[in-house]
Amino acid sequence: MSHYLFSGMVLGLSAGLAPGPLMTLVISETLAHGRNQGFRVASAPLITDLPIVLLALFFLSKLSAFNMILGGLSLVGSAVILKMGAGHFFLGDIQAKETSPAPRSLAKGVVVNFLSPHPYLFWLTVGGPMTTRAWEHSLWAALGFICLFYLMLIGAKLGLALMASGSGKWLKGRVFLYAMRVLGGLLCVLGLMLAWDGIRLMGLI
Repeated sequence: MSHYLFSGMVLGLSAGLAPGPLMTLVISETLAHGRNQGFRVASAPLITDLPIVLLALFFLSKLSAFNMILGGLSLVGSAVILKMGAGHFFLGDIQAKETSPAPRSLAKGVVVNFLSPHPYLFWLTVGGPMTTRAWEHSLWAALGFICLFYLMLIGAKLGLALMASGSGKWLKGRVFLYAMRVLGGLLCVLGLMLAWDGIRLMGLI
C-alpha cells in the first residue's frame, strides 16, 4: 500500500508544478486580481476531475474513440486559451479592483482544466491503470493514491499562487503590464500546442 501512497504524492506534486495552461492561469489571475483568485483557479481540479477520471477509466478499452474525443476537446480548449492569452495584451490600469468586473477566476480555471487534454492523458495512461492496480490490492490503497495525488496537486498550485502574490506587490505600472503580456504570450503558445495535439490525436496529420 505504501507504494501507491508514495506514487500518489510524487505524481501529484509533479503534475502540480508541471508547466501548462492551469499553472499559467494560476499565476496570471493572482497577479491581476490577488491571491484569493489564484486560489480559486488552483481549486478547479476538485470540480472538473471527477468526470475526467470516470471518462478516462471508461474509455481505457476504447482508445481509438477516446482519441477523437480528446482531439476535439483539445481544439476547443485551444480556442479558449488563445482568447485568454490575447486578452492579456490589452490590459489597462487595474488599480481600482473594486470597480472592475468580477474576474470569474474559478470559472476560467474550470473551463481550462476541463478542456485541456492533460488530465485525460494522465488518467488514461498513468492514473487509471495505477488506480486499478491499487484497487486490486485494497480499497484504501486506491483511495489513498487518489487523495494524496490531489492533495499534492492542489497544494502545489496553491503554493504557486502564494509565491506569485508575494512578488506581485513589486509589479507596478509598466513592469506589471509587461509581465502580464509575457504570461499572455505563454498562454497563446500553450493554446497553439493544444491545437497541434488535437489535430494529431484526431489523425488529421
